[in-house]
Formats: sequence, C-alpha cells, structure tokens
Amino acid sequence: MKLKTVTVEGKTYAEVNDQGQPIYVHEDGKEVGHDAPQTVATIARLNGEAKTNRERYEKAESSLKAFEGIEDPAAAKKAIETLKNFDDKKLVDAGEVEKVKAEAIKAVEEKYAPIVQERDAYQTQLHNELIGGGFARSKFIQENVSVPADMIQAQFGKNFKIEDGKVVAVGADGQKIFSRARPGEVADFDEALETLIGGYQYKDSILKGSQAGGGGFQGGKSGAPSGVKRSEMSVSQKADFIKEHGNDAFLKLPQ
Repeated sequence: MKLKTVTVEGKTYAEVNDQGQPIYVHEDGKEVGHDAPQTVATIARLNGEAKTNRERYEKAESSLKAFEGIEDPAAAKKAIETLKNFDDKKLVDAGEVEKVKAEAIKAVEEKYAPIVQERDAYQTQLHNELIGGGFARSKFIQENVSVPADMIQAQFGKNFKIEDGKVVAVGADGQKIFSRARPGEVADFDEALETLIGGYQYKDSILKGSQAGGGGFQGGKSGAPSGVKRSEMSVSQKADFIKEHGNDAFLKLPQ
C-alpha cells in the first residue's frame, strides 16, 4: 500500500481523513485511514503476547528435561499404572482395579450427561445468535447486497466461528481475516463479510448495481426451471432469479 498525497502550491502533503489520520491506498484501490496510536498499542500488545509465549515455551522445555532418556513414553506410563495397580492390591486384585475405574468413570459420565447436553445446546444457541444475528443485522448486507441475508449466510456462514465469545471470520485458507482499518486486530463482522464477498467469484450476482457475470442462469432465461424448489437452487441461481423476477416471485416458489 502507499500513502495518498495531495500537492498544494508545489508542495506535497499527506492527505488525511475526517479523523486526521493519513490515508493509505491498498493494492485493490481501497482507501483506509491509518490510526497510528492504535497501531502502536497493538504492536505493544503483540510484543507482550510474544514474551508470554516465549516464557511458556522455556518453562515447558525445562520441565521436559526431567524426562530425558525415556524413549517410549507410552511404555513408561503403562509401567507406572501397573505399579499403582499392585499398590492397590491391598484392596482388590490388580485385574479388578481397571474394572472399578471403568465403572466409576461410567457413573460420572451418566451423572453429568444432562449438564453436557445443556452446555452443547447453549453453545448452539450462542452460535446461532452471534453468527446468524450478525447476518440478519448486517448493515453491509442491507446497503450493498441484493439478495436475502439468509442466502448470504448459507454461502458464507461457514467462514465465521466463535472464539472466546466473539465472532471471528476466516478466509478460504483457514486464516483469520484481519482489519485494514485497525492493523493487527481481527476484522469485525461487516468488514470481514465485505472481504469475503469481494473474493467471491459470483459477487456480481449478489451485489446491488452490478451486472451478473459468470455462473448461474444467464440473460432472459435465468429463472429457475419449472418444478424446481427454492431449497434445490444454488445461491447464484437464487440471486439470478430474484434479479430477473423479484423477491416476491422468489418467495412464491415451493420451498
């Protein structure tokens, strides 16, 4: 990216936005203001995290030195368990120890199974609210996309996940999508969605004011074939149908 400049009376100055931030132009032509204080703070935070990770690594490396010379950890662990079983022989035979352990584990699993199910149900609800709600409330979809939000979610929902209670987006390569406006920070929902749609091969079919090109139905024959249900249409087919016939006609198709 390069700094955007303006020349006044023969002198060149950096152009700034309304917040007084210098404007940089990315390779794709998108202009983003550079928040220097925020960038410095982010660098400081990342340096702190790097130091913490290094200390963690050094501690783990030091702890592992106690196991030098053990070539088969699995065999060593089995030997320790065997010795423990013989210690427990005061109560029951070594062969019975594993049976007692298995029964105890099973009892605990059965006891807490309802709690685990409730936790999983809560996580599913949280996922649906944070990610599904993000698509439903997206300002970017409302202002720039010509197809319903649920169609966009069907196509790009897999790119969003929850980490530490927050929505994080990943690209096709599985890597997190970072913000251009806030260097070093992950992109918020709308900025990540804009990036994903920008790299979508059928973006012209779903963005407002664009001409459909590429996949899906073409020209005046771009409707859904007779008898086809909405659930059987691809995202690009739905988009083309709505562009030609309107959303009301699309909703009248059999589900």
